[in-house]
Amino acid sequence: MTDFNSAAPNWDNIPPLELCGVAELMDDGLVSIATTAGPLVISLHTFGARLRFGDCQFGDYGMLLEEPAAAELSVQSGDGLTVISSAVYTLRLQHQPLSFELLKGDHCIQRSPTDGHFVRPLRLPPVARTDEGWFIGLELDASEPVYGLGEKWGRLDKRGQLIRSCNHDALGVNAEISYKNTPFAWSPNGWGAFVHTPASVTHGVGYGLWSQRSYGLLIEDTSADVFLFSGKDGADILETYTGLTGRAPVPPTWSLGVILSKAYYQDVEELLSTAREVRAQNMPCDVITLDGRAWQDTDTRFAFEWDPKRYPDPAAVIDELKSLNFKVCVWEYPLVSVQNPLFDTMAKKGWLLKDRNTGETYRYQWDMSCFGEVLTPLPDSGIVDFTHPEAYAFWRDSHKPLFDLGVDMIKADFGEQIEADMLAHNGDHGDVLHNSYTLLYNRCVYEAAERYCQSGPFLFSRSAWTGSQRYPAQWGGDPQADWGGLAGSLRGGLSWGMSGSPYYATDVGGFYGDQRDPELYVRWAQASVFSAHMRLHGIGQREPWSYGEEAGLATFAALQLRYRLIPYLLDTMAASHATGMPVQRSMALAFPEDRAAWAFENQFMFGDDILVAPCLQSGGQVDFYLPAGRWRRFPSGEIFAGGQCHRLLLALDEMAVFVGENKTIPLGPSVQHTDALPDDVEIEEYWPSS
Repeated sequence: MTDFNSAAPNWDNIPPLELCGVAELMDDGLVSIATTAGPLVISLHTFGARLRFGDCQFGDYGMLLEEPAAAELSVQSGDGLTVISSAVYTLRLQHQPLSFELLKGDHCIQRSPTDGHFVRPLRLPPVARTDEGWFIGLELDASEPVYGLGEKWGRLDKRGQLIRSCNHDALGVNAEISYKNTPFAWSPNGWGAFVHTPASVTHGVGYGLWSQRSYGLLIEDTSADVFLFSGKDGADILETYTGLTGRAPVPPTWSLGVILSKAYYQDVEELLSTAREVRAQNMPCDVITLDGRAWQDTDTRFAFEWDPKRYPDPAAVIDELKSLNFKVCVWEYPLVSVQNPLFDTMAKKGWLLKDRNTGETYRYQWDMSCFGEVLTPLPDSGIVDFTHPEAYAFWRDSHKPLFDLGVDMIKADFGEQIEADMLAHNGDHGDVLHNSYTLLYNRCVYEAAERYCQSGPFLFSRSAWTGSQRYPAQWGGDPQADWGGLAGSLRGGLSWGMSGSPYYATDVGGFYGDQRDPELYVRWAQASVFSAHMRLHGIGQREPWSYGEEAGLATFAALQLRYRLIPYLLDTMAASHATGMPVQRSMALAFPEDRAAWAFENQFMFGDDILVAPCLQSGGQVDFYLPAGRWRRFPSGEIFAGGQCHRLLLALDEMAVFVGENKTIPLGPSVQHTDALPDDVEIEEYWPSS
């Protein structure tokens, strides 16, 4: 057993894979070759190559929209070398050990590592079958960065990092673990790599304890299905990846407005008094949220039922919120308390995950130690088995009464609680189901909104996997309420965007550890104006006036700008739907030809034309880089030279936002909610005015 995660593995004990058969060209355009650890099936495509090692044994989770068409091939073998060619690509396979080189014309797209060792030919095996799964190595140039791999809070460039694609209830944004993962990475050098699997994948991306010049992937599965993409830049590779795994639709316009939330409004009076105060203060806002304990009885949740002690007449509450022009969001998770009769009903039908060892319904026991005093004790619960068609349909259709009542949006929380000793209806155990479970959960709840929500489908989910970008949108969960929490949240969103998911929101103000810091709250709100979605959320009040008069006025100005930018944001989202480009674009993604820009990982482009340099420290100082050209500061119009760094000292109500000199930004009217907008969102003016 090799421990890949604690220190440098003993690579001497991992024999490399070898080819031991003759390449066979099959009728469907695939090439099959025997190896020392089972079959290898190869295909070439318009995007590059696909290599499948071993026999796939997991269920169909729909991570791919469809199987990509294979190109016509020719095969030549001899002298320890097999060459597979299409009209565009050539894949050269050395036999002993197995290594590969993917070429487009004379240009090498990717290849097995060439990292030699002092006493053996190679430091890492190019391909190997290990006790933990499949190991596959890729070559890295001396200084090339690597991006993607899901929502990660640290540096966007994953070079030098050990990253694990495995969903966790991360309880913050301060470590490597995260809620949203996908084993997809890309390099500005023109290649991408995607592992089509529900299983966890460990990525040693130029990780020094493995090899600083190689990218090693450990795929914790019985098979390895690896796509290698060729593209001119990150945008090109994202378009290819999302073409295979799906793109997000343009969400309803109301979802672009401000979402107000807290953990949690304790009763009807607190909820309604907050909603009334929002309108009395003329605060721009579209959605108010009933979080977990706000509408459910903690002891018996989740069962699509209102807590009768606090909500004897939920319809009357919804009606008043509607009269105030609010959309309504309610929370859920895919667990059912053993104290609710629904648990026994679903257990008898086989609609809950089972214990792999006993075959009985699994009773999930919460480890409350990690939550501290944030959550009240939670009861043992069953977990919905979304691989069971009847359970899936039941959970989806159980949302109908909520939508009929006037609920507009579901906050689909959790989904990371799948353990190794669980067993699903489709035969997969917890290790296989763990990550893909959240994809099924997202899909089920989004389909419910598609079927039953009168105001248009929209979903807020915390956990996600490959393909979840089809079911918008996602938020970054539970950041610490400090400057590091703000910076980590922004990087998490940018990293998720570089992984094929275009829409993201953070918890404005931070979720836990709130010190009622007015400056932090304002800067967080200002940065979030330029995200796909905007939610004020955390433990305690998040209304702007609760942070004092000066902070309230500065935040109001930011929220008003948010609504004026809706026409621009809708155009940006239409581009996201068409190409997979995120709303918030890292500098490496937005400026592939300007290598100096890539180092500025805390600033970003909002769509094609707006550059945002968030303030991430107390005092208002912002250091930023503007790419080549001349830039106008928004909204003052002051000209800044590009191709260099700048420093500003911002007043509390100021932001560091810039637009290319020859660009114009469409601005809509200033409104309190999107119901005040016409059906076709109007443009009131263009900035700068001519």
